[in-house]
Amino acid sequence: MDQHLDLPTDLTAERFGPDDLTDDAGALLPRVRGFGEAVGRAFLEGRGSDERHRRWVEHLVADRAVLRGVWEADPALGPGTATAAIPVATFTSFDKTLAVGDGRVLDLHMITDVTVSPAHRRRGLTRRLMTADLADAAARGLPLAALTVSEGSIYGRFGFGCATTLHQVDVDTGPRFALRADVASGLGDDPGRFAVVEPLDAWPAVQQVFAAHHAATRGSVERPQFYEPMLSGAFHHGENGPDRTLRAVVHLDATGAPDGYALYRPLGKVDGVHALEVTDLIAPEPTVRLRLWRFLAEMDLVRLLRFPRMRVDDALAWALVEPRAVRTAGSSDMLWVRVLDVVAALEARPWYADGDVVLEVEDPLDHASGRWRLAVEDGVARVTRTDDPAGVRMTADTLGALYLGGVEVATLHAAGRLPGVAEAVRCLAALADGGPAPYCSTGF
Repeated sequence: MDQHLDLPTDLTAERFGPDDLTDDAGALLPRVRGFGEAVGRAFLEGRGSDERHRRWVEHLVADRAVLRGVWEADPALGPGTATAAIPVATFTSFDKTLAVGDGRVLDLHMITDVTVSPAHRRRGLTRRLMTADLADAAARGLPLAALTVSEGSIYGRFGFGCATTLHQVDVDTGPRFALRADVASGLGDDPGRFAVVEPLDAWPAVQQVFAAHHAATRGSVERPQFYEPMLSGAFHHGENGPDRTLRAVVHLDATGAPDGYALYRPLGKVDGVHALEVTDLIAPEPTVRLRLWRFLAEMDLVRLLRFPRMRVDDALAWALVEPRAVRTAGSSDMLWVRVLDVVAALEARPWYADGDVVLEVEDPLDHASGRWRLAVEDGVARVTRTDDPAGVRMTADTLGALYLGGVEVATLHAAGRLPGVAEAVRCLAALADGGPAPYCSTGF
């Protein structure tokens, strides 16, 4: 039982750790399977097959995940029904890492599967589950929490701010796709080579390349276990079986080591031309990314590449003779960050000037509340509590939005989210703004 949620008497809570998901014979406990069905129902999916549930639990165990659920104490249709095993609210969390810049990686508390049944909305269930879970994470010393959201209006109240953004792009690979002469000259002859391989065979290279990318890319999140079957083609969530459309290309450097990859699948014809969806394209080095784009663009028959997770500062359009060959079809938030330990979090991220400013953070859950002196010297930050007057004020969700550098101080100040003394706001901008845009392509 999860006793500290303080639920109404008509509801009961249960918490499952990674070792509590199956019975002695290895079968899923009814409430665990019901938990999976509740998540699928909330995200408008069909009922899961036995194989999908089995894999789901394997991934939870591998990620050492914790499930929190709320059930009706007296189910409307009786305790013996299948419905009785399905919770009215769900919440899953596990720990991985987040790259915060300059090669630094911090432990990260990752939250997913936050759902409430339509029949039990506005009863404070999400707040109870979130409050309990974040309190546990903070007590264990986790400096940061994060989630990806289906609705952007929900999580600011819990201290999460939108920290990274993605572009959805269409790349015209017809005659308009050509690298500028100076770019092509700079790339020169490729000292490496490409290998078109089966996704399952590509998986070791995908892991190796992503590990290098994660270490070097501010905003990158360590990938949960379910990415292995998804990116290797071993299992497609929607098909309840192998992914029969996924393809892979790996770039090998001069020594034969993988340094980039792209995963893609055919979309059939879009607006009368053959199209591919690029599901994942990772290369720590920008030159390798350009080579991967050129390789995909030069594939026979293909006239359109559709990529839903392009970094906002990607160089591809700037490398082309006709930059309009890369069309941004949309943009979306990706990673929402919540600071739990102000000192550990702020002292780990990069800073871009020397200076001293007092920040006041308002946090309804009290993890980040207080006044904090941020003093930076030679790029090294020291953060301490203080009673001195604040130069800049913010809420916890604004601190989360600011943390990875995905939005500039001036923008948040103009939006009314960073009120303060003008000189202090300018000082914070000089300290915080800089470096590459954060990039997270990992949903969870």
